[in-house]
Amino acid sequence: MLSVVIITKNEEENIGRCIESVKEISDDIVVVDSGSTDRTVEIAKSLGARTFYKEWQGYSVQKNYAVGLAKNEWVLSLDADEELSTELAQEILKRIGSGNYDCYLLNRQTYYLGAFLKHGWFPEWRLRLFKKEIGKFEEKAHDVCRCKGKVGRIEKGVIYHYSFKSLENHVSKSVSYAKLVAETLHAEGKRVYLSQLILRPLWHFLKVYILKKGFLEGRRGLLISVIGAFYTFLKYAFLLELQLKERYGERLWRKS
Repeated sequence: MLSVVIITKNEEENIGRCIESVKEISDDIVVVDSGSTDRTVEIAKSLGARTFYKEWQGYSVQKNYAVGLAKNEWVLSLDADEELSTELAQEILKRIGSGNYDCYLLNRQTYYLGAFLKHGWFPEWRLRLFKKEIGKFEEKAHDVCRCKGKVGRIEKGVIYHYSFKSLENHVSKSVSYAKLVAETLHAEGKRVYLSQLILRPLWHFLKVYILKKGFLEGRRGLLISVIGAFYTFLKYAFLLELQLKERYGERLWRKS
């Protein structure tokens, strides 16, 4: 059948919902935990998941490790704050038996401040279903899965995403992700220019609010567009900070 892999740390509020959504389609649920101090591991075990510990080394490392533990040919990667809709679960079983594709993009719908978004962040296609030997995660802020084979889309059903508990949580996660992206870009030798600090955030806002019709979500659409622009600005600002530290060292934040 299908293996499902999930990475966790202190996800007791989410892990049960996530596992329950895939129990009917998977005979192998793998949870890789990086040191939870709550009941995450206990709940996962009680629901039949195989649980493992791995010290945190980044999203892609954790997820690739989890994929390596999967017993089946096909792997579905989920975050603990996600769950499959019933329609998507049924469609996945049909597709992995068809032999038409090696990997599939799945549509994700985010719950934000009281309701699921239908614009701005939706549709959001993520490569999450793949043959074990074909898909691999790469570190790109959060993670990105790459497929070496033929990629298809599953149009029916969605992954429900319960990412942000509050506006404060959204902002704090944006800051953390921006720093991660900046560090990745810096390691790749990328440079930042003044035009990027100005134009990239503006483009992000226009893309989400206008092109992806975030304005139809009212105030929530404005919030995700503005915070997204803020995240984009921070990403390049943190990259600039790393460049300046590289040039000036410790003198950057203190007088000689």
